[in-house]
Amino acid sequence: MPNGWDNMKNKKVSPWKSLQTGLAVLLALTVYAYGFEITKINLAELRSEQRRESLTRVTRALAQPDIFEFEKEEQAFTAPVYVPCPEGGASFAEPDTSGPYVIVTPGCAEPGETVTVEGFNFFPNASGPVRFVPGNDPAYLVELGNDTALTDADGHFAVQIVLPDRTSEDVQYIRATMRRNVGLPKFTETAKLTWDKIVETVFLALLATTLGTLLAIPLSFIAARNLMKPVRSPLASISLSIIGWPLGIGAGYLFVSQIGKVSASISTIPLNLVSVIVAPLVFWLAFRWAMPQEETASASLGLRIARLLALFAGTLVGLFGFFQLAELTANISLGIREMLGPVGFFATFLFQISDILRVTTPAIGALAAGGALSGFLGRIGQRVTEKGAAAGVKVLNMALASLAGATIFGLLGWLVEWLYQIGRPMYTLYGPLGTGAALGLLLAIFTRAKSTLPIGLVVYTITRTLLNTLRSVEAVIMAIVFVIAVGIGPFAGVMALGLHTIVSLAKLYSEQVESISAGPLEAVEATGANRLQTIIYAVIPQIIPPYISYTMYRWDINVRMSTIIGIVGGGGIGFVLIQNINLLNYRAASAQMIAIAIVVSFMDYISSVMREKYV
Repeated sequence: MPNGWDNMKNKKVSPWKSLQTGLAVLLALTVYAYGFEITKINLAELRSEQRRESLTRVTRALAQPDIFEFEKEEQAFTAPVYVPCPEGGASFAEPDTSGPYVIVTPGCAEPGETVTVEGFNFFPNASGPVRFVPGNDPAYLVELGNDTALTDADGHFAVQIVLPDRTSEDVQYIRATMRRNVGLPKFTETAKLTWDKIVETVFLALLATTLGTLLAIPLSFIAARNLMKPVRSPLASISLSIIGWPLGIGAGYLFVSQIGKVSASISTIPLNLVSVIVAPLVFWLAFRWAMPQEETASASLGLRIARLLALFAGTLVGLFGFFQLAELTANISLGIREMLGPVGFFATFLFQISDILRVTTPAIGALAAGGALSGFLGRIGQRVTEKGAAAGVKVLNMALASLAGATIFGLLGWLVEWLYQIGRPMYTLYGPLGTGAALGLLLAIFTRAKSTLPIGLVVYTITRTLLNTLRSVEAVIMAIVFVIAVGIGPFAGVMALGLHTIVSLAKLYSEQVESISAGPLEAVEATGANRLQTIIYAVIPQIIPPYISYTMYRWDINVRMSTIIGIVGGGGIGFVLIQNINLLNYRAASAQMIAIAIVVSFMDYISSVMREKYV
């Protein structure tokens, strides 16, 4: 029986495969050779003496972070020297040897020559600069050279320095300054600034993570394919839903703004407090009754309408409660600001919260109204399609689809006009309206009257495309935009990281939703539950642990990213880090890099412990 070696000898080698292998190797060599050319790899730079000196200097500076400092005790003495030698030679008086003194040998020399500088009676084991002082004034502040001396246990030192090309007929000087540490070490100003900025960085990341998480959770459900794929609706329902969104948002914003004006007239703390307590209770009771855990198939139309009205009324009460909470926090903050003293930031926090509630509540109400009107009109379209005659539904589809298409393209035309200021209504108003209406009409013509369309997949595709587009934009670019919007500082960093967190977590969350078990979904849907009830009772219980894990990991990421966005003015420690690097202050930069490394390591440890405990 032939062995393996014999089998290899007897096996025929294909010339074509050999040629393929050779071409593949040649292609790889070509790619890497071109890569070396493009990236300008040149090891000769590493052997440059100048670059080695610069690297050594920077490395030594980085190895000595500016964290601690001592009070300094200083001794300075100047010794005369002539450059060049005067006629008849140089003569000097004997120095006072009862204290520190310096002797220069020889006392005169030509520029570029070397002299020996010896110091006596200085601090033992001290160090300091030895510099040439041009001019005839020993107190002259300008010093030349970079020589450093170190005294021995007897306070003596000896160094050789090269005289610069500073000739003068007058006497000039060499100054020796010895310094030693006194007392205990203390933190430098750089260390104090680093502490302030690293704390700012941690909380910047925390707020960005919180904001991003709150907005990423609802987005993740419409970006999950398994939840959106089964969603199909007839054309009339889709068209009415599209028409309902802008109408509901506009009407909701105006209506909720009026509620805000009414709420502003109730500005006493007792009434605010009662409203804040009662409003969420009413909303919760209305929500629980309007959205039961199990929906019976025999629920009448009247009961469904009553539930819808209860949910609407509860939402209005809840929005009124938001406005009242804003009034309450504002009144409390103004009343306790002076009482809090050093912890007055609590009052500022409450006031900012009230401002956020005033700004966001109309937007939340507008979105809620848009969703409610869209859902209501969509149900009407669903019922009309199910119960109407095919011919009548066909005509209705043509009208509604044309109106929905005109709505979508009209909004897109308005956006184009706002961005580019074309100033031609034919291109940004009438043209888009006509195009949208025509496309909607064509869709209705070529679609069967009662057939359903995969609207869920359309929404899913649009959402994922938007998320992927925004996720491809680095947080640094977002920070530049927000710096223009709100100015240089950590607020711009919070907004940039918050936006990047939204799109990143929405993708991670949606992928987790796509991997959930289908059993609970089918069980809840079998009870007749609607989409919202299915998400609440079948999806959310399965995704809470991974959502917590992803959120903590994102906080870790945001701490690291905040150091980068600080470079472009987004606040945090990165702002001062890039300043010190630009100023070649590598000792201060080293202190800030150490702080970043410590915080990132600490955050990694904390997040791992929390994931192990809660996930």
